[in-house]
Amino acid sequence: MKRPIRVLIAKVGLDGHDRGAKVIASFLRDAGMEVIYTGLRQTPEMVVNAALQEDVDAIGVSILSGAHNTVFPKIITLMKEKGLNDVLLTGGGIIPDKDILKLNELGVGKLFPPGTDTKEIISYITNYVKEHRNF
Repeated sequence: MKRPIRVLIAKVGLDGHDRGAKVIASFLRDAGMEVIYTGLRQTPEMVVNAALQEDVDAIGVSILSGAHNTVFPKIITLMKEKGLNDVLLTGGGIIPDKDILKLNELGVGKLFPPGTDTKEIISYITNYVKEHRNF
């Protein structure tokens, strides 16, 4: 690859717990990725606009609020509207398995529960980008 993988890490809605997002951002940086952290209380529109402006390869949403069935579908819809069809939408947090399956069917990538080995997340993003992005 000609440049580092660029990942946007986002916290959407009123969920104010960002420790996990910051930990993941740190591990992705240590793995050689460029990370843009949007901070707390973002809207889906803000996340997608930032992803477009930053030309990211992946968006990672950390969600603990229970709003995953609203947030992820909205983001994926906006991504399609903006032509971000080759950008990975992934994330993690407290998301029941039955909801993960529904979100995957909508086009959301793998979702990681708390305690996932960071090497698994790094590997997943790296492999997706190598397979789907040309730069």
